[in-house]
Amino acid sequence: MSKAVIVRAHGGPEVLAYEDRELQPPGAGEVRVRNRAIGLNFVDAYHRSGLYPTELPFVAGSEGAGDVEAVGEGVTDVAVGDRVTYAGPLGSYAEERNLPAGRVAKIPDGVTYEQAAALTLKGITAYYLIFQTWPLKAGETILFHAAAGGVGSIVTRWAKALGARVIGTAGSPEKAALARAAGADAVIEYRTEDFAKRVRDLTDGRGVDVVYDGVGNDTFLGSLDSLRPRGLLVSFGNASGPVSIPDLGILSRKGSLYVTRPTTATYMASTEELRTAVQAVFDALVAGSIEVQVGQRFALSEAADAHRALEGRRTTGSTILLP
Repeated sequence: MSKAVIVRAHGGPEVLAYEDRELQPPGAGEVRVRNRAIGLNFVDAYHRSGLYPTELPFVAGSEGAGDVEAVGEGVTDVAVGDRVTYAGPLGSYAEERNLPAGRVAKIPDGVTYEQAAALTLKGITAYYLIFQTWPLKAGETILFHAAAGGVGSIVTRWAKALGARVIGTAGSPEKAALARAAGADAVIEYRTEDFAKRVRDLTDGRGVDVVYDGVGNDTFLGSLDSLRPRGLLVSFGNASGPVSIPDLGILSRKGSLYVTRPTTATYMASTEELRTAVQAVFDALVAGSIEVQVGQRFALSEAADAHRALEGRRTTGSTILLP
């Protein structure tokens, strides 16, 4: 028997139940991983609440790092004893779990379990945002909402290493300071400033080339107003609620704008895509282009408290759960 955090009904953090469960041996093409650290992400709350429909019951979470304890039939590229990290499928809030061998990537020497669990999902998200969704070039200007958060701090550092200008938003003076420490050229406190107007001021009226918006409903219209003509809004999260566009004509009226809603599942659909992205993330970490800051640590049994802190905007950097 081992412990896992199981969701039997959609709802608030209180539905996260820390329970015993019996785990079967890994099936064909699977590996068993004993988690050493588990990543906490906003998507976990979306699955828990039902915003992203998920069949019940399920073990929460999608990111973790640990040791391969067993391999199923047909697995040849992963071996018992390998240190690995992963960012899906669901089931990471557990002491141990089974998952497809093609969804794990090896952790290189010099990278800890905590770093891997705090960085993998956020890192590959940052990777596809700035290398694939909008291949960022030196001299371009971006606006990144919640720049002090886990993905935001990674994108800020990586974008600066690529030679881009970064304008970030933050919800408090403390988070604004963290965004500046990550290298943001300018930070706007969106609760006290009109961020779209401030962006126009900072860009001499032009607007930014691309906006990365993981906040959602509260910032969507302002994000459109921050773009240059034919700029791109990358809506990749719903922290303040989902976004809808009842009138596509708004995009033409605001400058022939583009909007996309990317997902990790689409960009990391194959094992090759996943492992290429993970390698790029760890290479950037080792090179010093990006950093990972673990702002909070919770015991796995305290997963509900971790979700309350996350949704209450009381976290900075990355948060991990420890089995």
